[in-house]
Amino acid sequence: MSTLRVGLRCDAGPKRGVGHLVRCLALAEEFLARGAHVAVFGTVERLPWATAELATRGIPLHPGPDTPAELVEAARRHELDVLVLDSYELDPAGAGALRAAGVFTLAVIDGDSRGQVADLYLDQNFGAELPELPGRLLAGSGYALLRDSVITARPPVPPPATTVSRPRVLAFFGGTDAVGAAPVLTRVLVATGHPMDLTVVVGRPEIEAEVEDVVPGRGQIIRPVPPTSSLPTLITEADLVVSAAGTSTWELCCLGAPAALVCVVDNQRESYARVVRHGLAAGLGELPELTAAGIAGRAARATAARTLHGLLSSPRRRATLGAQAWSTVDGQGRARVVEAVLDAVRGAAVTD
Repeated sequence: MSTLRVGLRCDAGPKRGVGHLVRCLALAEEFLARGAHVAVFGTVERLPWATAELATRGIPLHPGPDTPAELVEAARRHELDVLVLDSYELDPAGAGALRAAGVFTLAVIDGDSRGQVADLYLDQNFGAELPELPGRLLAGSGYALLRDSVITARPPVPPPATTVSRPRVLAFFGGTDAVGAAPVLTRVLVATGHPMDLTVVVGRPEIEAEVEDVVPGRGQIIRPVPPTSSLPTLITEADLVVSAAGTSTWELCCLGAPAALVCVVDNQRESYARVVRHGLAAGLGELPELTAAGIAGRAARATAARTLHGLLSSPRRRATLGAQAWSTVDGQGRARVVEAVLDAVRGAAVTD
């Protein structure tokens, strides 16, 4: 077979977030390692660090396409053998149009296929089920898509329980914090009253300004930092991580990080509930509850602060969470996905 040509269709930006791009980047790294030619198609808006990640790997970024016809035209123009679709916004008919044009199509989904008719589906969420779909589904966290920087940072064993007087806490909520969770959770962390050295990743200037307005308590330090490619290192150095329950959940699991998660958007709800129920992370509730006014909001924030205080004051509890998470995601998910794609493409070539 000649060099496999792979396209990945995704978008990223301050309001869209970067989860789709990050998991496509993980797939791109695996395809590149196997000698494929890889290109990304879509919009990466006002995220210089993200475009730098692509440039560093020699991955070209092409605009669009959006409609089924445009997807087919782009696939033909770039002579693509495989096109990965990772979007909630594209016309679902695009997958079927690509298949009809002879392009192998992988649809990355989060529970809902949106009616796409793909050759292969991937739902990397923990406990994902096997719905009736036209093609094969790769389901569960055994297929979690993780970048090189995460896989290489994975410890050989789960981190042990470590007693510290001032725990190092990392808080981050996606590459852009599109929903503004960082200031809310910074205030909740401060409300625990527990000493901590808190690093908060701030995705936008307005988020940074809000975080800087939070007054730390006694023994507490708050340090805002911009998005960084060194995030896996920050995660492994932290005693506790507070994050959104999105794609970064699988990075935290792979690294064995003791974590407390917040459900920040509706499509995280199912995965968040399963992860918390199975003890892979502590749950802090849903962001709308934590930002609510009146008695309900105060009660939700107080409950979250109690959960965080319990984690900050219990090395054993943190270690238990980290060990359970570490055992669930082994870092080989993207290899399994790419192998499934290659097997299917080879099989189709033999049939032809």
